[in-house]
Amino acid sequence: MSKTMYVPIFKGEGRLEYEERPVPQIEQPGQVLVKIEACGICGTDLNILAVPPAHKATPNIIIGHEGVGVVEAVGPSVTGLRPGDRVVIAPRLTCGQCQYCRRGLNNQCTHYSTIGTTIDGAFAPYLVAPQSALYKISATVPRDDAAFFEPLSCVVGSVGRAPIQAGDNVAIIGAGPMGLLFAQIYRLLGAGRIIVADISPYRLGFAEEMGIDVVLNPAQVDLPQAVQEITGLGADVVVDAVGNQMATAIKLARRGGQVILFGLRPHDNPPVNQYTITRYDLTIHGTFVGLNPFEQTIQLLESRRLRLSQLITHRVPLSELAQGVELMRSGQGMKVLVDLNLQD
Repeated sequence: MSKTMYVPIFKGEGRLEYEERPVPQIEQPGQVLVKIEACGICGTDLNILAVPPAHKATPNIIIGHEGVGVVEAVGPSVTGLRPGDRVVIAPRLTCGQCQYCRRGLNNQCTHYSTIGTTIDGAFAPYLVAPQSALYKISATVPRDDAAFFEPLSCVVGSVGRAPIQAGDNVAIIGAGPMGLLFAQIYRLLGAGRIIVADISPYRLGFAEEMGIDVVLNPAQVDLPQAVQEITGLGADVVVDAVGNQMATAIKLARRGGQVILFGLRPHDNPPVNQYTITRYDLTIHGTFVGLNPFEQTIQLLESRRLRLSQLITHRVPLSELAQGVELMRSGQGMKVLVDLNLQD
């Protein structure tokens, strides 16, 4: 194994610069050295690299958190993992001691760190992480499906907040990778009609190819009226996978319906009609990361009932990370995977 690795370093203000860095070493007894096979580019990575940034990250770290890899070595106190095991990453590391952790709300930990945001991440050949951040996954799960573990876990956690009944109609605003993950999960859960809305013809075409029941372009139709006509009452559950569509989501929900606010747009502040929420007895769920949905997500991936890799449109080598980011940002790609086995 080489002692150094050539990796992209986040320098702030949207800049990535490649540097030769030492391969990380196990320094704590509970740490694990992972040889990274692949890492998905996430909307969070796009936000980190935006100017101005829409998500904070520590300068001079390696970003990337949607990683899948193979255990290379383990610290002396690690149990349940051994070299050769395939693992996926749950990147948010919580303290376990703050008031929110002690209340069971570790997704709201006030002293957390995050792999790929505050500490070195998975856009690199090797990663050292605590065992608590790693979940073993069967080698029978295709690598490209396993790479969706982290975003899928966020969706699994969010869907659990607003349980559906078989046959419920679901409307999803945003046909990007996350919106289409929601669509796949709801289809598996027995939703009636799944409606996906987006203004991107590329994304809507992609959703159609996936077999989504109804795709709508709000630039071409009156979206609330269309959803009303399709469902009769309005959607039982509405998901805002964009992050600034709460007002529209409220209009799409039936009376007594539920709205999941999933997307994150910290710079947006859309107006909301509170009267509608109260008068029509709507339930609004803000969902962030999820409360330990990881074991369920592993079981779901290992069931092989989801076709996640169909969302991948491009695979790029580590040296072309910036190009992969631009493919997603410009709407030319759906999901881009950084493949550590690809050569320049």
